[in-house]
Amino acid sequence: MSTTKEALDRVALSEDEYKLIVQRLGREPNEVELGMLGSLWSEHCGYKHSKPLLKFLPSKGKGVMVKAGEENAGAIDIGDGMVVVMKMESHNHPSAVEPYQGAATGIGGIVRDIFTMGARPIALLNSLRFGPLTQARNRYLFNGVIAGIAAYGNCLGIPNVGGEIFFADCYSTNPLVNVLCLGIAEKGKLVRAKTSGADDLLVLAGADTGRDGIYGASGLASRTFEDERELRPTVQVGNPFLEKLLIEACLELAQTDWIVGMQDLGAAGLTSATVESAARGGCGMEIDVLKVPRREEDMTPYEVMLSESQERMLVIVKKDYKDRVKSLFDRWEIPSNVIGRVSNNGLAVIKEGDKVVAQIPVSLLVSPPFYRPRVKKPSWITELQSFKANTVPDLKPRQCNSVLLRLLASPNIASKELVYRQYDHQVMNNSVVLPGNDAAVLRIKPSPKPSPLKGEGKERVKGIALTTDGNSRYCYLDPFLGGVIAVAEAARNLVCSGAEPLAITDCLNFGNPERKDVMYCLEQCIKGIARACREWQIPVISGNVSLYNETKGNAIYPTPVIGMVGLLDDINTYCTISFKDEGDLVFLLGNLLPPGDNENGLGGSEYLELVHGLVKGKPAIALDLEKRVQCCCLEAIKKGIIKSAHDCSDGGLAVAIAESCIMGNIGFQSEGVHPESSSGQDSRLDSILFGEHQSRIVVSIVLSSVVKLTKIARKWQAPLTFLGKVGGGRLVIESCIDLPLTKVRGAWCGGLSKVMFAV
Repeated sequence: MSTTKEALDRVALSEDEYKLIVQRLGREPNEVELGMLGSLWSEHCGYKHSKPLLKFLPSKGKGVMVKAGEENAGAIDIGDGMVVVMKMESHNHPSAVEPYQGAATGIGGIVRDIFTMGARPIALLNSLRFGPLTQARNRYLFNGVIAGIAAYGNCLGIPNVGGEIFFADCYSTNPLVNVLCLGIAEKGKLVRAKTSGADDLLVLAGADTGRDGIYGASGLASRTFEDERELRPTVQVGNPFLEKLLIEACLELAQTDWIVGMQDLGAAGLTSATVESAARGGCGMEIDVLKVPRREEDMTPYEVMLSESQERMLVIVKKDYKDRVKSLFDRWEIPSNVIGRVSNNGLAVIKEGDKVVAQIPVSLLVSPPFYRPRVKKPSWITELQSFKANTVPDLKPRQCNSVLLRLLASPNIASKELVYRQYDHQVMNNSVVLPGNDAAVLRIKPSPKPSPLKGEGKERVKGIALTTDGNSRYCYLDPFLGGVIAVAEAARNLVCSGAEPLAITDCLNFGNPERKDVMYCLEQCIKGIARACREWQIPVISGNVSLYNETKGNAIYPTPVIGMVGLLDDINTYCTISFKDEGDLVFLLGNLLPPGDNENGLGGSEYLELVHGLVKGKPAIALDLEKRVQCCCLEAIKKGIIKSAHDCSDGGLAVAIAESCIMGNIGFQSEGVHPESSSGQDSRLDSILFGEHQSRIVVSIVLSSVVKLTKIARKWQAPLTFLGKVGGGRLVIESCIDLPLTKVRGAWCGGLSKVMFAV
């Protein structure tokens, strides 16, 4: 065929890549073959720029049953015969084009990744990024994404238990929609997405195939938005009610011995589902596109193979059980059809009746070229890091009240109840700690062999904690440390809930990888994540990479998002951020200020951007101190010493204390927030109150527990500073901040809605 540059652009292949295809294939590909190769060699499916770097991430660890890249999702053993299955995915580009359907089908896709492995989905989280809500387009994207997530997830009956939202100018035309799903399965019942031998049958179950989503993987998710092309046809349309039936049918099917494997149809549709399953099994496959049910007339083989219509599942069925599988799907009122078979010749053969329309080696389809250009630190990062705190004026005590209220009302810090109240976060009756805390906590219903608590005759009920974290400003200023801090903060959030961190799923969102500064940031972020994972001995069991998040040369901040799961051996030991009772004592685990330095906490802080309009500086973290602080906090929580725990992150110490007051509906009076108690240097007031120094947790205890906490802190060599007492109806921090709790709560609770409805 005569292949034009326009034809290659449509499938996101370069001319050099096309030449490589011709060389490996020994001929020019036809239209269907080119479409299949373009999709599977796309950045979205082939990970051409990221796969060489992902090898830095540790994937092995205690309890890991399915590693990153092996299956649709990762799996880790949590004991008692139970396995957690977890994955995070992005639907950024579709959500930028059609926010409601883009976000909704993002939920549908990540849920299928979980139940296709035989695990029941029990929790959803999301990590979202938008441009400022003062702009009409951003409000449209924000409202559409939230509505899409809520509509699809609520219909499925899966609780949406947490997440995060961040706003910055760089996301104005590139919103990020990262969604996480976690499921539970019995240890011996995981289903793999691979073929096993010749003559197994390929069964397509679920929705009919239409033209929606064609070029989704190659055309939409693997290049930047550089022009005004009409992209809506590349966005899929979801049907959550059908997916709910598909969940139950597939989970029932997973309990039988009738199937070899299952694979959902996501990016690149039937092409990726069949080819990747065959590749994992070392087999070939043959499909007749005429046997694929369609909802539109005159669809070509090209369209059938590349359609990304939702709510479809490929099931690899043992040939003697096709009637039983058909009967099961019929009982759930789900269409299912045998569309092909597994072969042992290593070829992907696509037919239209008796006519062969594509024949290409499976190994070629799943072997795109990989790129790892040599990169160096861009000069613009060096310039941003040269910022010194003394170039901006320090706060006067009289300014602190208003600055705290401004920070609490900032969309990046303010309550996100406007968002999560649209989600059903209590369905299934497993949710213990609800959205608004450092991490969500869910109970795991008793396993087949529950373990008794020591010294008691009752059953032990385990729990899991979940969080998503990632500060993109830090990654913009220092990609390596930004990656480190993302892992550290996620672990800190789990520890504050009383959970031992277990495993990570990540979503790496970056701009055009063909730009060397973007590749530098991607490489450094991954190395930073890997460094922190090795320090904590936490494996990365699954993940996703989303590149080309930019428009007309303007890239998003480097945005690695960490989804982390932790385990509570006893659900009754969970902890929340809220101050509890009058007279409780409040301490800071960690340094009030880092010894010898008080500038790092301002670099990349919400305070510096909000008050001074600057995104500059350099974040910092001491991993050894971070680990000691977390170990101290976790031990004290497990021993019942700590009544509340809240990590210091966005907005610094003053914001962390204010949030604990708001959530507990009780005030605070400081007695120990003195600069000289920590650093012995001439400290800045803004750095003390609003600096985002790492490795700090605000905890509250009863008076009788002071000695116990002190001993544990001494054991772990964790700094411990007395801050003050819980009580009253005001937030008072030395002579700097004195506000009624009603005013503090009003700023925090109304910040997001005030921006939303101000225009």
